[in-house]
Amino acid sequence: MRARYGVPLSLAAVGAAGLVYAAGFEVRSFRLRRVTVPVLPRGMRPLRVLQVSDIHMVSGQRKKQRWLQSLAGLRPDFVVNTGDNLSDPEGVPETLDALGPLMDFPGAYVFGSNDYYGPRPRNPARYLVEKVQGRHGLNGNAPAVGVVHNPWEDLRDAFDAAGWVNLSNARGHLKLDGAEIALAGLDDPHIKRDRYAEVAGGPEADADLSLAVVHAPYVRSLDAFTADGYPLVLAGHTHGGQLRVPFYGALVTNCDIDTQRARGLSTHTADGRTSYLHVSAGCGTNRYTPVRFACPPEATLLTLTARD
Repeated sequence: MRARYGVPLSLAAVGAAGLVYAAGFEVRSFRLRRVTVPVLPRGMRPLRVLQVSDIHMVSGQRKKQRWLQSLAGLRPDFVVNTGDNLSDPEGVPETLDALGPLMDFPGAYVFGSNDYYGPRPRNPARYLVEKVQGRHGLNGNAPAVGVVHNPWEDLRDAFDAAGWVNLSNARGHLKLDGAEIALAGLDDPHIKRDRYAEVAGGPEADADLSLAVVHAPYVRSLDAFTADGYPLVLAGHTHGGQLRVPFYGALVTNCDIDTQRARGLSTHTADGRTSYLHVSAGCGTNRYTPVRFACPPEATLLTLTARD
């Protein structure tokens, strides 16, 4: 009897323990990733950029709120929010409360699909199969019946009132101690709201630094920004794979970027040019799949330094 049932029961116990860890501990084990990126002109002082992404706020997530508030203690030069702030239409006040201390700093933002539309319950196994097959969510189709429209306008108005620059298919500028930072961003390619023609043309010649920002790192967007000469692209959306296999990495990215670049700093090449790419694994999850494994929730402090 032991020989017959011992192994299956042991596997079931390991699986149950893994689920408890993924849903009960790691999903709330917030981390700060630190990255150095050499993209500044020689002689320019380093800049500290805090990237927050994929908060997916649900009402009642007090620990996440406190952790986000605590990031203001890093005193970044500016903040970049790469979208998907919401996973609950009632979560706007708590999102703004969590980000309130960070909104005292200069900043910029783009939105993701979950800022516009609420998530729906889905079979996790089916989700994984679809992503492995290359099927990536709404893909620009009209939202299905029953999809909740999130109050993204309230987020936009609050961010704008704080002075954060809206980069949804737009350009913008930040001035920091005499330094001119030029920014270009896209609305979410995951739901085909990106309109690159509205920001095309490449970095501004008189800017000290030019950055590109997008929620979902679809290859078409990365190609466009890189070919235009942006030295650094910031993105989110992937959750770092959310469920990663130790010593292997992410299984899916929920877009057409390869899994090796699902999180962290890498590069992207297009038309003979190469840009740095930083993809945040984000600090939240879809409210219906609140698990992470080998992929803790994160924000990133990027220290931009002079080029070699």
